[in-house]
Amino acid sequence: MLKHFKNWFSKSQDDPEIEIHLPKNANATFELKIDKVVIGKLHCEDGEWQFMYTEEFKQLRNQYNHIAGFSNLDKVYRNETLWPFFQTRIPGLKQPVVKEILKKENINETNELELLKRFGKKTISNPYELDLV
Repeated sequence: MLKHFKNWFSKSQDDPEIEIHLPKNANATFELKIDKVVIGKLHCEDGEWQFMYTEEFKQLRNQYNHIAGFSNLDKVYRNETLWPFFQTRIPGLKQPVVKEILKKENINETNELELLKRFGKKTISNPYELDLV
């Protein structure tokens, strides 16, 4: 029973039948915010994710914590895989309610960008908001 329950919350890393990826032609930009302050920008293009802090955040860096995994304020982070900080915003794809949303809204469960757009705005794991711009 516990294994069945855990399967509802799994993502593609745990399920070889579902492979989540960022399509090569995907292009989008998100702003990561807290208290109406834009902390950073998450951008995807040509199959790559990028994250960078904003100048606004750099000026207020003593008032807010750095994001876990992104300690260098001046670096543009690049990766083909979405970082765990952002992945946690995508719910387990086997949850019945999530399956229903994907079907009803015709969202491709393997498209990481589409999943982040649909489910990424808020999460219970941190107070930040992620807005598509």
